[in-house]
Amino acid sequence: QVQVVESGGGLAQPGGSLRLSCTASGSIFSMGWYRQAPGKQREMVAQFTTGGTRNYAESVKGRFTISSDNAQNTVYLQMNSLKPEDTAVYYCYAIRFMGGTLYWGQGTQVTVSP
Repeated sequence: QVQVVESGGGLAQPGGSLRLSCTASGSIFSMGWYRQAPGKQREMVAQFTTGGTRNYAESVKGRFTISSDNAQNTVYLQMNSLKPEDTAVYYCYAIRFMGGTLYWGQGTQVTVSP
């Protein structure tokens, strides 16, 4: 069983920054971030592709940066120039090497408001 734990959410003002962290247990193939705003479907925010490149949602390009510490099975999401529309629960996922099962974290709330 893989455990995925996020941290770092909270309240930020428009134009501000937050940094999310996510750590997974076990042997991990890939990790990334999704988010879900009230009344909307969960959407991909940032992820590492199979080739190791970074993939971002159009709405966050140039503002968010995903990075990782592979030795620690940890992925980060640096969020700059935050907008009210970034308000959502942010979920980290981890894909296990054996079998490719995807595991979700519990989510962390990000609220952007004056």
